[in-house]
Order: sequence, then structure tokens, then C-alpha cells
Amino acid sequence: MAAFGASPICWPFKSVLVTGSNRGIGFEFVKQLLGLIDPPEKIFATCRSLEKASELKKLAATHSNVHVIKLDVNNLEEINQAVAEVERKPEGQGLNLLFNNAGVIDRSTIDQVTAEGMMNNYNTNVVGPLMLTKALLPLLLLAASQSRNQDSTKPLIANMSTGYASITNNTWGTMYPYRASKVAVNMVTKSLSVDLAADRIMAVALHPGWVKTDMGGSKAPVTVEQSVQGLITVMASMDDTKTGGFFDFSGKALPW
Repeated sequence: MAAFGASPICWPFKSVLVTGSNRGIGFEFVKQLLGLIDPPEKIFATCRSLEKASELKKLAATHSNVHVIKLDVNNLEEINQAVAEVERKPEGQGLNLLFNNAGVIDRSTIDQVTAEGMMNNYNTNVVGPLMLTKALLPLLLLAASQSRNQDSTKPLIANMSTGYASITNNTWGTMYPYRASKVAVNMVTKSLSVDLAADRIMAVALHPGWVKTDMGGSKAPVTVEQSVQGLITVMASMDDTKTGGFFDFSGKALPW
């Protein structure tokens, strides 16, 4: 029985990996997946520090489908270790959804920005997720081959972006490291959608809204619960007409 109140959403992904699961959107994402009428058979919830993931470990203790894995996306050795751990769990099922949620934010203005700040945001927000995606590709391909046989939903790579990545909507500047890194995330997402289309794997860039989290601050108008409910709905409705797109948590297409 689901512990958080069953949601009517028809969730098509049997196995899910989400990064940054110990707090904010990532933690709420795991909670809401557990509240679905038909929750995933496997939820791989990763976080940088197991010591700081007490609430996440409580979920895993009471839900056998939740597996907590230590993962810093900036650490290639930890990426390989995490992938090896995931490979032992799906039992031939592959991975149906990769949600690259973990990220950092640097709001520096032109007077404040540093090379170190730019590279830190780029490494965590772009390079790490791409390397994780690359390492998990065999499992995504395995799930894709099974979806072909079963005529089910194709695997999905969902990359966390932001409305600040929209060049069209950038009317007030600043936030150089964060904006630039998320623009790069969008380009990575588009390229993945093109390169993996023949392999029956989808990719999408998602804007969660301005959310009340440690990153978004207390003045944000969107609650974590609202944002995640929307993100889950958007992911569940993905198809070939939307892959490679840039959408907010309400499903609205955003300008590049």
C-alpha cells in the first residue's frame, strides 16, 4: 500500500534513477512516486552524502523498492560504482527513467563572477549529468529494447533545467554561471534526443518553476509538492512529439 496517498497518474516507468534525492525536489519526487497507484518497481535514489540523508533512508527502510545510493555526479569513480550497483538490481529490466535532478546555483553578476564559479556550475550541472547518462546508457538501451517488444513507453532522460536558461526570456541578465550551465544542459538534452532517437530513448529538459526550496528561497510562489506533481505529469505524458523539448512543470513549452 502506498504511504503518501495514491495518485491517479498512470506512471509508465518501471525503474527510475533520480539524483539529488536527499532534499527538495529530489526527495519529494521519490515520495510522490511512492504515492502512485502503480509505483515503480525500482527507485534508485542517489545523494552525495548518506549521513545527510536520514529521511531518505527512512523511506528506504519502509519501502523495499527504494534503493539509496551514494553519488556525487562530479566524481567519475562514484558514477561507475553507482552504475554497477544499479546493474545488480533491475534483474534484466534495464532503466526506464533517468532524472538528472542534482545541481548547484551561482547567481554571480558580471562584477562577481569568477572562472572557478563558472566551472563549478558547468561541471556539476552539465558534465556530471552527461557522464552519468553515458554510463547508464547500456541500461537505458536494455529498457528500450524491451519497450519495443512490449509496445510500452520508451525510456526517458529528464534533465533539470530552468527558465533562466531561456535566451529569449533573458531580459535582466546576471546569474552568469547558472544561466550558462543550464543553457548547456538544454543543448545536451537536444543532442541526446537526436542521437538516441533511433534507439527508442527520449530526452527532455524541464523547468520546475520558482520553487520554495533551499535553492529557490522562501519567496518562491510554487511549493515543492506542486512542482513535483507537475514534473511527474509531464514525464508520464512524454512521447515522440515532445522529446527534445523544453517544458515547465505545467507542460508549457518554453522558448530556447
